[in-house]
Amino acid sequence: KMEVKPLSYWMKRAQNVVNRYVRVRDANLPCISCGRPPEWGGQWHASHFRSVGAASNLRFNLKNIHKSCSICNSHLSGNIMHYRPALIEKIGYSEVERLESDNSIKKYSVEYLKKIERVFKKKIVSIETRRG
Repeated sequence: KMEVKPLSYWMKRAQNVVNRYVRVRDANLPCISCGRPPEWGGQWHASHFRSVGAASNLRFNLKNIHKSCSICNSHLSGNIMHYRPALIEKIGYSEVERLESDNSIKKYSVEYLKKIERVFKKKIVSIETRRG
């Protein structure tokens, strides 16, 4: 049955595991947009600086995805006015410019999406194992 699943099924699985990885990677960091501390009791998201709708080619680019509180990500559309300066601080101005100007076209295959899922599941286990 897995062979007949549409590309969108594999895209969702890959995006879910990459988003989980970002939340694990950034677990000890504040919200990229508003600075809400890691101890905040609400829900954390993986927020795309350039949205998947605007730049689907960057949907799995780890420089484009950072931990964000649900308030900034869902209710303030990423709170981009504050996201950008914090992102410049985190990855540098030239990298932010590179993200902003990257309008390349990327086609994803089922095989590639399955590989993303496998690789990022291993990365999550690795981080969680190190943290104990």
